[in-house]
Amino acid sequence: MSLLQTVDLCRSFGEIRAVDQLSMTVRSAVMTGFVGANGAGKTTTMRMVVGVLEPTSGQVLWDGHSITTRVRRQIGYMPEERGLYLKQPVIDQLVYLGTLKGYTTNRVRVQVMEYLERFGLADRAKDKLTELSLGNQQRVQVIAALLGEPVALVLDEPFSGLDPVAVDAMAAILSEVTSTGVPVLFSSHQLDLVERLCDDLVILSHGRIVAQGSTDELRRSGPERHRLVATSDVDWVHGLAGVKVVEQQGARAILEFTDPAARDRVVAEALSHGGLEEFAAIVPTVAEIYRGVAS
Repeated sequence: MSLLQTVDLCRSFGEIRAVDQLSMTVRSAVMTGFVGANGAGKTTTMRMVVGVLEPTSGQVLWDGHSITTRVRRQIGYMPEERGLYLKQPVIDQLVYLGTLKGYTTNRVRVQVMEYLERFGLADRAKDKLTELSLGNQQRVQVIAALLGEPVALVLDEPFSGLDPVAVDAMAAILSEVTSTGVPVLFSSHQLDLVERLCDDLVILSHGRIVAQGSTDELRRSGPERHRLVATSDVDWVHGLAGVKVVEQQGARAILEFTDPAARDRVVAEALSHGGLEEFAAIVPTVAEIYRGVAS
């Protein structure tokens, strides 16, 4: 079971520190979502991980040791700037890229056709890339990263431009790859997909990690919030000790608790004021976690 790690990774461009003391772990058999605003440092970090860009300082580790060129050649990488041959038939260039990883032409061709079939592109195998839509070109780029038997996947915005059918196909394939023990790191602005697919999350802001861990850990790390729905106006919540009112309108309120015992006081007060329709913990979404730490 392999781990991909960065330790105090830094990268400067002149006076600009694009990545600053970044330490993270991409666990084996886990999909890790890499999230941040444009310019947060995601692409720069990924380039350093796969060896396209040298870090100013810090290390990239594989299984606790400095990553080697041999290991990096076995990482399936999908860059931000797509790097395919526009005027070459799809199947020819995918087979060529697969053979660069050391596999025989026949073996690669079988794998390429399997992926083209799964992405709904089998009938476009002999088309030039320029004859495909941008979304289908994106599918071909994804297939290029998946070829061979990658020891890890590092994917920069792999879902960008994909239609819902292709998103489902991509999600299924990544889940299958992850289940074999491969660590997967992918960046995305589509936080609903990150929530759906990822067990771990790394959030960047201005080149620094502002939160990381399992999604469950990050949900528990924030303030505990409850939704209150009563049968009458709940203005009274503003005067309760141990309660912070995040939002209140009429008979509804969102509450945070600085004192766990305050939950019982809220229930008692609601019942004494006429009744309680709902009092439930709110589980934050990935989008809410992101907004809470990156704002």
